[in-house]
Amino acid sequence: MGVCRRNGLVVLPVLLLAGFVLAGCGSRSSTGQSGGGGGGDSDGGDSLLRVVATVGMAADLVRRVGGERIEVRQLMGSGVDPHLYKATRDDIRELMSSDLIVSVGLLLEGRMEETIDRLSERQRVLVLGAAIPRELLLVEESGSGGHPDPHVWMDVSLWSRSVPAIVSALTEARPAYAEEFSGRGAELLAELSALHRFGVECLESVPAERRVLVTSHDAFRYFGRAYGVEVLGVQGISTESEAGLLRVNELVDLLVSRGVGAVFSETSVSQKNMQALIEGAAARGRQVVLGGELYSDAMGESGTAAGTYSGMLEHNLITVTRALGGQVPAGGFAGWLGVQTQGVPEGSRE
Repeated sequence: MGVCRRNGLVVLPVLLLAGFVLAGCGSRSSTGQSGGGGGGDSDGGDSLLRVVATVGMAADLVRRVGGERIEVRQLMGSGVDPHLYKATRDDIRELMSSDLIVSVGLLLEGRMEETIDRLSERQRVLVLGAAIPRELLLVEESGSGGHPDPHVWMDVSLWSRSVPAIVSALTEARPAYAEEFSGRGAELLAELSALHRFGVECLESVPAERRVLVTSHDAFRYFGRAYGVEVLGVQGISTESEAGLLRVNELVDLLVSRGVGAVFSETSVSQKNMQALIEGAAARGRQVVLGGELYSDAMGESGTAAGTYSGMLEHNLITVTRALGGQVPAGGFAGWLGVQTQGVPEGSRE
């Protein structure tokens, strides 16, 4: 379906991959990446379609569309940073035995994208980032070689563009259930459209001068564009970049000069840079609080509200809105309001 781009990174699992193929783990016929048979019974009408997804934001959408017709294995769980993740031997086995591999691409899974790219020569691979029009992608101005920012799920309206590609990929693998996939895809699109409108309403309630979101790394640029918030990260779009003292001092200056009262940590990134900002501002007489912990490169724990894509985004929207002084509609988006306020300072709540 989509195409993974090689990124030139040295990926340890590539050597493991070659070993598995030579040993016979890749004995099924090699096929093209868009229409080829997967590692399992790709045309079996009654067998569950085995899908391996790299991250939760992709896995959750696939589960929603596939329903009871598929089983999904998610490689990276809660709190795992995909920029730094290295595939294990078990991961390689899972990928090679799957009927469909689903990734975000756009260099999000930097250390394993080459592995997935090689597997696309023999299996179905769906790269969700390839379903989003290039002109809608943001490109890092410096330090990323002109690569698009991969954090596309932070804009609900943008991420929803991947749903038709999921419907198409599952239908191709299990055409007997095309109507089911299409129906669930339509329901999901309606939900995401409503969630996006909810986000716009939330952030519009924040006074314009307070719409500044300072986070650990530049994972929220799509969020900022979609919901009218200025976003500033200590690190770049990848957590592999280091935060320099100069950047920290620049942000401390901004917090003090503009009266920004809150910064936000991320569940998959160390809080040390945020603490440095808080301490730096305090040394200059400005109180800055930790406005809450946001989900960026990973969702919450499975079985929790934030363990779903919609819940993850609702948490972020509510947390940012309240910490910056806005008003959240009564009940939140899906009735999870009580869960979503965990970690938000009392003084910033309604």
